[in-house]
This record gives sequence, C-alpha cells and structure tokens, in this order.
Amino acid sequence: MSPLTRIAAVLSFAVLATAQTNPEDQAFLTSTAASTSAPPAGARTVTVTATATITQAGSAAPKITAVTDCHAHSTVNWCMAGDEEYAISGPTATEEFQAQYTDCHTHGSETYCVDDAGEDVKVLVEATEEHDHSEGAAEEPAGSSEHCHFHAGVEHCVGGSEEVTCDATPRDYNIPLRVGLLFVILATSACGVFLPILTTRFNIISQTNIIFVFLKQFGTGIVLSTAFIHLFTHADLMFSNECLGELQYEGTTAAVFMAGLFLSFLADYLGARFVQWRAQKHSHADSEISSTPSNESDKASTPTGASENGFNRSHGVLHAHGAIHNAAPMEQKINVLNLEAGIIFHSILIGITLVVAGDSFFITLFIVILFHQMFEGIALGTCIAELPKAAASTIQKCIMGGIFALITPIGMAIGIGVLNSFNGNDPSTIVAIGTLDALSAGILAWVGIVEMLARDWLHGSLLNAGLVRSVTAMVALVCGMVLMSVLGKWA
Repeated sequence: MSPLTRIAAVLSFAVLATAQTNPEDQAFLTSTAASTSAPPAGARTVTVTATATITQAGSAAPKITAVTDCHAHSTVNWCMAGDEEYAISGPTATEEFQAQYTDCHTHGSETYCVDDAGEDVKVLVEATEEHDHSEGAAEEPAGSSEHCHFHAGVEHCVGGSEEVTCDATPRDYNIPLRVGLLFVILATSACGVFLPILTTRFNIISQTNIIFVFLKQFGTGIVLSTAFIHLFTHADLMFSNECLGELQYEGTTAAVFMAGLFLSFLADYLGARFVQWRAQKHSHADSEISSTPSNESDKASTPTGASENGFNRSHGVLHAHGAIHNAAPMEQKINVLNLEAGIIFHSILIGITLVVAGDSFFITLFIVILFHQMFEGIALGTCIAELPKAAASTIQKCIMGGIFALITPIGMAIGIGVLNSFNGNDPSTIVAIGTLDALSAGILAWVGIVEMLARDWLHGSLLNAGLVRSVTAMVALVCGMVLMSVLGKWA
C-alpha cells in the first residue's frame, strides 16, 4: 500500500468514528471517504470497516407509559406525563376526549398511546415545544369552542381568537329541528300562562290558597331576575360589543333602562289619574241628583275610596293613587298590561336568539329557554288570574295569555325566515336588540318592584299574614330569583 493510500484510509476511519449526529451525514461521509480512498490503477486495494454508535439526543422520543389529567384547550386535548404536558392527536373528536390514555409505546421516533376503543392516538412530543395553548385557540373555528354562547345571534367565546370579525358567520342550520321545537315552545308557554288562569277560573285553586300565593311570589322572583340578570346584562353585552365601536356615553344601557322604568311609571300614573277623574265625574253627577242635602246624606254620598284614603293617611299608609292595596280594576288591568308589554318585547327576542344560535349550542339553549318560558308564563298567568271580573273577563284573560304563548314562536318564525342572512354583529342590529332589552328591563323592574313586590308585601295581604304563609311566600320569592338567575348562565 502506498503512503498516500494509507493516509486516506486513516483519515476516512477517523471521520467515520467521530460522525455521531446524523445517519445521513454518516452515509455521506462514508461515500466521500470511499471515493477519496480509491487507489490508483495497479495499486493493491484494502477495505477498512468502521462502526460508530449514533444517538439522536435532541429528537429521541421521551419514555412515556401513560398520560393522565387530560383537559381540553380549545379543540386540542392536552395530557400530563409526569411534569410535562403533551398534546394528543388521533381519531378522536372534541366530544370524544378522554381523561387518560394508557399502554403508550413508540414507533420509531413517534409515541402513541391506546384509547378506550383500542385505537392508537399520537402524542405530539415535538408540538409542545413549538406551540402553546394560545396558538391552538387562535386556529379555533367560529362556533367550535365549548365555551361559546349566543346572545341574540351574537356569539361570545371565552379563550378564543383575539381577532374580532363582524361579518355574519356561515353555518349549516338544522331547520327541521327548529321548526319542530317551535311547537314545543308554544305548548310549554301556553301551559305556564294558562295554568293559573284556568285553575282559579274553575275554582280549583282560590286566590287565597297557599299554592296560589306560592306561584305568585315565585313569579315575582322570576320577573325581578329576568329584569336584571337576563335583560339588563344582555343589553350591556350588546352595547359593549366591539363591532359597535366605543360608545361616547358609557351609561347608555342604564339610560335606556331608566327610560323603560320611567315609561312604566308614566303609564301607571296616567292610568291612575284617568280612573280618579272618571270617579270624580260620576261622584259630581250623583251629588247633583241629590235634592235633600244633609249631614247624613253627605256622609252617605262620600265615596268609599275617599274614606279609605283618609283612614290610610291617618295611619301613615303610603298610597300613590287611592288606597294602594285597593287599586281600581282599571288600574290593575293597566299594571298587568304593562307587565305583559315588557315580557312580550323580551320573548320575541328570545325566539330570534334561539333560532339563530349555532347547532353546537342550540339544544342547550332550547332546554334553558323552555324552562324560562314556563316560569315566565307562570309569573304572568298569576297576575292575569288575579284580575277581578270588572277589569277583565275570562275571554280577555285567555287572550292576554294567548298573546304571551304565541309571541316566542313568532320570534322563532322570524328567526327562521332570516336565518341565512341574519348578522348579530351588525351595528344596527346590536343597537336595536340592546335598546329593546334595556327598555324591557326597565319595564319589568318597575312592575316587579312596585306593582308586585311592594304591593304584596308592604301594602297587601302578606303584610299581616301568618308565619307559615309568610315563610312560604318568602321561600317562593327567593326560589324564583335564584332559579331564573341560574338560567342566566346560558340564556
């Protein structure tokens, strides 16, 4: 062997022995060394074999036997193996995420674990170093997050993308399901509102019965919670929507709420003045007919309401228009119509909200609204049932109840009609929905506090009720507020 050939062989051996980073580099160097050590023609050929141990310190898969404490971030399932967190990829969908995966094994440089169905799911070892949870959430499609909910067609997501889009989100809606459930809402609303009306009409339950008292106070709690938890909160969400931009007046929601409250007060006040004017007119006509005025006849002609007002004033009982605990039939009817007006504005928005919600949340929202309508129907139905015959006949009461039963399905029908073009993030839509919600909140707040809560507890039968009746009524009131407030988490 010539000196040149020996030197080339030694160099190639040294290079092969130190190449421990990449098998491809080893192959390249082997071929290079072979070509370098090619002997010249006529020289003797010597073959040198070198063996090197190659490790891939940076790319070797970690030793994992099982992953536990799995939890979802957006649409990715993340699991713990010791102190490290790894993303799981495989045949499962979001609704099939498991709490743990076992029998982990490797195939080459990749790690797999076995799910409950016996299928392999891949553990993304390298992904945890390159991606974090926020990036996974940024790629989240609209409507796919489990933390999203809808308010009047406006989707609110927690942990989603920070990028705001105000365009209509295209979705595939299950329209036959929505049409079918429209009739379910109709039946539920009718049951809630007609139950108190019919049971009192046919003397199944009297208005003095403790069951009726429970239903009425339960309804009062429903109205109060609806005003503040549902309507005021939803209106505030509408007016703080980023697609509307920054409002110049931060108290917009409260201002519209106050307008609704003032309109309710104005309706009650004008109604009371009208009733008083009509009573005085009749009283003046009767006094002119009397031909023998005397002290006794004057006393006899004194209106009962006036003597009661004098009694109430002497005993410090507050009254806004006559004896507040003995309101005229017309006043009572105005109060109930006021209540129904606020509920109707709210209910038609509920119908639209339900229909335009994405399928991912539709069933949950439907169940919540089903209970919502039943409870609200009971609240309205007890107030309608309490109206005397002089204020409303049975047919008029049924008409008032029927309007409530139909209004939410009408809202659903409107929503179905505009389903493919409705954009809850359009500024004009946001303003319209926010205004109606805030106005309805003001109306229901006035009716719930003044005409229901204060009238029953401070000036009505519950003021001097017994312990059992008072405790029952208070429990019903709190139950109504709590139950409707809990429903406010989803609707």
